[in-house]
Amino acid sequence: MAALFCLPFLALFLQLLTPDIDLWQHLFNTVLNTYLSHSVLMMVGVGGGALILGVSSAWLVAAHGFPGQRYFTWLLILPLAMPAYIVAYAYTWFLDVSGPLQSTLRTITGGDYGDYMFPNIRSIGGAILILTLVLYPYVYLLSRAAFKQQSKRLLEAHQLTGGSTWSYFSRIALPLARPAVFGGLALVLMETLADYGTVEYFGVNTLTTGILKAWFGMGSLTGAAQIASILLVFVIVIMMLEKHLRGSARYDAVHGAQPTTNRIQLNGWYKWLATLWCGLIVFLGFILPMWLLFFMLAESNTSQWLGEFMQLTLNSIALASTTAVLTVSFAMALMHSKRNSKSAHINRLITGMGMGYAIPGLVIAVGVTIAFGWLDAGYQWLLSSFSDNTPKLIFSGGFLALITAYVIRFLAVAMQPIDAAYQGIKPHLDEVSLLTGKSKLQTFKQLHLPLLKSGLLTALLLVFVDLLKELPATLVLRPFNFNTLAVKTYELASDERLADAALPALCIVAVGLLPVLLINKRINA
Repeated sequence: MAALFCLPFLALFLQLLTPDIDLWQHLFNTVLNTYLSHSVLMMVGVGGGALILGVSSAWLVAAHGFPGQRYFTWLLILPLAMPAYIVAYAYTWFLDVSGPLQSTLRTITGGDYGDYMFPNIRSIGGAILILTLVLYPYVYLLSRAAFKQQSKRLLEAHQLTGGSTWSYFSRIALPLARPAVFGGLALVLMETLADYGTVEYFGVNTLTTGILKAWFGMGSLTGAAQIASILLVFVIVIMMLEKHLRGSARYDAVHGAQPTTNRIQLNGWYKWLATLWCGLIVFLGFILPMWLLFFMLAESNTSQWLGEFMQLTLNSIALASTTAVLTVSFAMALMHSKRNSKSAHINRLITGMGMGYAIPGLVIAVGVTIAFGWLDAGYQWLLSSFSDNTPKLIFSGGFLALITAYVIRFLAVAMQPIDAAYQGIKPHLDEVSLLTGKSKLQTFKQLHLPLLKSGLLTALLLVFVDLLKELPATLVLRPFNFNTLAVKTYELASDERLADAALPALCIVAVGLLPVLLINKRINA
């Protein structure tokens, strides 16, 4: 397992030792500065926007009472169900030159395009807006959990000294929630770097789009690998910064004190402003895109490719379910080994294998392609020694490469709920089972599996939905003439058939709602 996980990243590292000098010179003289500057600008813009939306909404629903507060607790999570590229397609259909809004504006005013000022959604500003609306729940979820764990006695003591609510938030509540805020921000930044569908559709040149341009546009896998290595360095720096800024801080409640239960009741205009702010976030991040998708569906002509849609659905379900079972099986084996191993090195290795989710899908795809190319070359060389016939490729260009990339990327998603379930199985239960004469295999089957059932089902659901939404790795590694719902949505949007893209997009969103509702249920349990 460790070799499977490390091989693609070893391939990327070795590619750095054989740089494509001509390509690097071309990139430095033309687009590399644009790739870097746009990637940094995207991180700053989306990170800042996610902090504002996530922290403010978390503080309001966790510590205040206002109309709709109970409903906003879970409504603010819903944008997680919307892949960013689907939200981008919906907003483009609505706001573009030929979209309903500008068409209506021209009809009312009698003007033509160019006679009025209107922001261009297909821009870096538009990409920042879309990703902010989709990714802020990462900050919201972790910040809200941190605010809820803070002791109500801290607030009471601060109020007794005459302090205002704002001073309590800025001087006490927010610093105590710092580990959670930075954790959510790190997730937002890594997801921003990994995004391909949104920035490619909006024409924003970032490191992710640069990988595919070097690979397919210039025909240089080495160049793509070297750009992917830059992206990998960005991810590592983010992880190191998050760990450094978080330090050893924790957001545990004060010992012996209860978490906040007495909410600050907002009165007058303040309570309606809080409702308006939270409502506006939910509206822009989920309600409006969903509403637009249904309008797009009404305009589409899906009857022409309904048969293809059914095949796409079957392809997506078969691929996602098969890979989810494999990923969860690997995760369960790793968590079982971690539980029974007394070696600190093995435990660190298993923990390291859970970092794949932080790596962009395109980076993993490049690494898998190079590594599997090596394996095919070795396999062909070995067999050609015994036969004059050139053997076919068995590692590259098929489902094996795609599934391998999926397992590496989403292994961490499966490990977390299984690890949490294992934490509830105390070690002394294993000892009692062994003392009764049962073998380790019998203990695992009769004791562990029943208790792990909930964690395993959660892991399967989370991985399945993530696989269904995954675009970059699928786009690059899928076998010839094999499409999924995500890829078809991307292709239709690229052909400017946005209305036709609504049906597969809505299917992806509908399935994406399942883990969001599960997360909310677990949080409120």
